[in-house]
Parts: sequence; C-alpha cells; structure tokens
Amino acid sequence: MISKDYTDKKLVIKPVLIYAIYERKKATSWRSWGGIQTKSDVAKEIQRISAELKELETRAEFPIEILSLTPIASEDEVFNIKDRDSADVILTYAAGGETEILLALQSLKKQNLIFLRHKSGPFYLWSEVIQARFLRNYTDELVQSNVTPDDVIVDDYDEVLWRLRALYGLKNTVETRIVTIGEPSGWPGESIDTIKNIPYLAKQRWGIDIKTVTYPRFTELLKKFVEDDAHLKQAGRDAEQYLSQPNITLHTDKEFVVKAFVVYRIFKDILDEYQANAITIDQCMSTIIPIAGTTACLPLSLLNDEGHMAFCESDFVVIPAGILLHYISGKPVFLNDPTYPHDGMVTLAHCTAPRKMDGESYEKTDIVTHFESDYGAAPSVKMRKGQEITVIDPDFEEKHWIGFKGSIVEPTSYPICRSQIDVAIEGDWKRLLYEMRGFHWIAAYGNYLKEIEYAVKKVGLEWDTI
Repeated sequence: MISKDYTDKKLVIKPVLIYAIYERKKATSWRSWGGIQTKSDVAKEIQRISAELKELETRAEFPIEILSLTPIASEDEVFNIKDRDSADVILTYAAGGETEILLALQSLKKQNLIFLRHKSGPFYLWSEVIQARFLRNYTDELVQSNVTPDDVIVDDYDEVLWRLRALYGLKNTVETRIVTIGEPSGWPGESIDTIKNIPYLAKQRWGIDIKTVTYPRFTELLKKFVEDDAHLKQAGRDAEQYLSQPNITLHTDKEFVVKAFVVYRIFKDILDEYQANAITIDQCMSTIIPIAGTTACLPLSLLNDEGHMAFCESDFVVIPAGILLHYISGKPVFLNDPTYPHDGMVTLAHCTAPRKMDGESYEKTDIVTHFESDYGAAPSVKMRKGQEITVIDPDFEEKHWIGFKGSIVEPTSYPICRSQIDVAIEGDWKRLLYEMRGFHWIAAYGNYLKEIEYAVKKVGLEWDTI
C-alpha cells in the first residue's frame, strides 16, 4: 500500500450473529431449518466466526477494524448494540431468527452485508428464506431499500473481502476534499452553464468538498517561493535526485524539471494548508505555463506517486471516478484521453501519468516536453506490457458510468500526449462505440470492475460493464 496523509478513513465492521433457540414439541413442527439449534451450537458458531474474522482482518490490504461479534436473538437486542454507531458496515451472520431482526438491522442505516452458510459450517436458515421472506417480502419484487442480492454472500470470504474493499473506497470517496488551482470545471467547454454545473453534480452525488485557490493567489505563493534562495536550492537538489534515479532519461531542458519541483512544493504546501489529499488544476495547458515557467505535468505525476490524487484539467466529470478507483485499488490512477476504439483496441494517453502505477515500483520513464506546448517537463511513462488494467468512462451527467477490463498491448510513441498505451479491450469493443460517454477516462493497474460496480450502485449511479 502507498502512504496517504489526510483523508484515509478505516472501514469499521460490526459483525452480528442472528439465531433462534428451539424447544422440542410433541406432534408438531417445532424448529426451522439450520444447524444452529441450541445454546451450545451458538457458542461454537461464535468461536468459528471470530476465528474467520481474525483471518479476514489480516488479509485486508486496506485499513479496516472489525468490532466484537454480538449474538442477537430478538429485535429489541438490535437497538441495544453498544458499538453500533461507530460501525460503517453491519455484517450479519444469518443463522436463524425472525424477519424483524433483519429489518431492525437494516433500519440502523448502515451498509449491510449478509453472510449465509451452505457448506462452510452449520447450515443457516436464511439460506432458504432470504429471498422470498426478506428481500421480496412474499412478493415478486425486491422491496428492501438498503439490502439487495448483491449484499448477500454464501460461504466465501473472498466475496466478503472484495465488497469491503468497495465499501472502503466508497467511504473515502464520499466528501473527499480536493483543492482546485483555478476554477472547478468540467471538460465540455462549449457551454459556461455546463462547466459550472459539472462540479455541482460532483458535489451533489459524492459530497466532494471543493476548495479553490485562485491563480492570483498561486502567483503570490510562487513569487514568495522563488524569492527564497534556500527553497530554490532545495528544488534544484530535488530535481538532481529525481533525475539520478534508475530508469529515468531526460529529454528536455533540466531547468524545466527544477521549476517543476518548485510547483510541486507549492502544491504540497497547498495540500497541507487545506488538509486535503487531492488536487487538480484548471487551464493547465495555458494559464499556468507562463506563470510557472514550466508545465504542471511532472508535479502532478510526483504527487500521484506519493499517494496523493493529482488530476489535470480540473475535470469534475472524471475526478470522482479517479478518487473512487484510487481508494479501491490502493494505487495511483491514470487520467487519460481515449482514441476511437477499433479492432478490439484503444489508445489511452495523457501527460501526467504516475510512474508508480502498481503502487510499489517505478516504471521506466522519459522526461520530455508537454506535447501540445512542446514546453516544460512531462513524464513519458513506459507502462507494463501485458498488464491487466481497469478502465472507467464516466458520463457528463453523473448518471451512468461504463467500464471494461483491458490489457496493455504495449507503450507507444505516437505524436500525442506523452504517456500512452495501446490497450486490448476485453469485451465487446463494438458495443463500446455505442456506449461511450463523457470524454476523459480513468485507468489503474489491476481488475476492480466488480468493486467499482458495487460501489457506484450504492450512490444511485447506473453501471455497465463492457
């Protein structure tokens, strides 16, 4: 895992075991299905679950806390759970008990996961009746507002883990604080009203907390920095150290790299000031260049490698997807421009790619100019051939996202943005032509499609996997 400074919040899970104790009665049905029938059965199941959860906690590569298991035999006991308020997720082991217990747990307004046993231990009653009795309430339609079939797991803790990973990502995405250099914006620049509406949609759907640093303020910070000889010397040392790393080759003026470290340090100070872990910059291909004497490409790449989230173009169409994929994957993400998909492939390119795409090691990189301006310093990251990646394409209206799994055919060298890859689309690429929306895409190493789909549905977005 890469380190982050401010906004990471651990996911807190409250496990509960719901059950019923049965007494034999003569000449009548006196018990329900299931292998939890006695107090002794309950005690053994508590031990089993506790051991399983201890192992699960060690397997999670993201921060979680699992609270102590609470056994529950009645609806009233739900509201006496002392640590329920601190939990993000109620993980219910549905061994037995009445429907009212599940309804009461749902009423706590937490994320809900329901674990059923078929073969992993004593058979659970709710493996029989979770659909008809609870999810559908004896109708033919799903009726629960906070629990769906996607929240029900049978036997498999891998299925629990990826859902927790998705919920961790969701918790950290919602209400994320991001600093914008220049105005918060959106990519479709034809309409001023549309540009202003896109950041509003990001706030509305995700609660994104946008803080703005104006360009006059940024200019003041830059002026103060360059007037400090110690700061300038430190930027020079930082640039030397960076360029001396293995697998780095310089193909632009070294002074652009030094100035990039000046901008990087100012960005870091701004993040500290606002106690934020995300930053974006408006007008990064125009306004900042004459002010900084370089481009923002390399500073944003450096921040991404450190575990921050740093996005160009202030595009709040794609930024929520970038934040979510970052937290779910635990890796830096690559905001990119896609080309027209054809023959089962698509080219993705931009000038701000992270070097530490796997979250651990640096990819081979050339430091070149930003393409459109042929100025400044930008990383041309040679991403890993054959690497599986997740790609998300968000829509302009914050209603419907699509995504697909791909694999990197090879890094390329077209006359386009400097970090670029040809990607083989694993799915119906022709269908993608009809489903594409928005403009910018976001990508990360690894396959996280099911986690993304699970998370976005929790906030009411539609999702389509190509």
